[in-house]
Amino acid sequence: MALGATIFKAELNIVDMDRHYYQQHSLTLAQHPSETDERLMIRLLVFALHASDLLRFTKGLSTDDEPDLWQKSLSDEIELWVELGLPSEKRLKKACGRAQQVIVYTYGTGSAEQWWKEMQPQLARFKNLSVRHLDTDITKKLAKGMQRNLDIQVSIQDSEVTWDTDQTPLIFTPGVKL
Repeated sequence: MALGATIFKAELNIVDMDRHYYQQHSLTLAQHPSETDERLMIRLLVFALHASDLLRFTKGLSTDDEPDLWQKSLSDEIELWVELGLPSEKRLKKACGRAQQVIVYTYGTGSAEQWWKEMQPQLARFKNLSVRHLDTDITKKLAKGMQRNLDIQVSIQDSEVTWDTDQTPLIFTPGVKL
């Protein structure tokens, strides 16, 4: 018997002074059986970093032709395509051809730098692609705060994030560009 997804609820209050975006989002996240708590929390963080009324979680791990998050215009054009992890060149080529902007967030130790070293020459031609690495210490701390029901206050100012739950607030600068 196959395991089903675990459902999480998140109340995300975003104060993004860099983009002048101030909004409360009530989100439902489905955690695929093979998805770690760390990856789920990274999805939530990335949502907060790019939040808009049109940004959506997709089927993610269970489909090959959708990213982890995307933002589509009202005319169904893909404005933003967000990948997590270490996607293949083929996948990124497809994404860059379909979306106005593609962002990859890598995480974990060691392999992200090696992946970028190997991929950079092939991906340099895509002007709508940016790659950012999330610090492992931060992503591990985010994962420790994982709960079935989350209430998170996110403040962003001068590219610095304050991530505040009922635990000690985390203050960090996310996504160092590779």
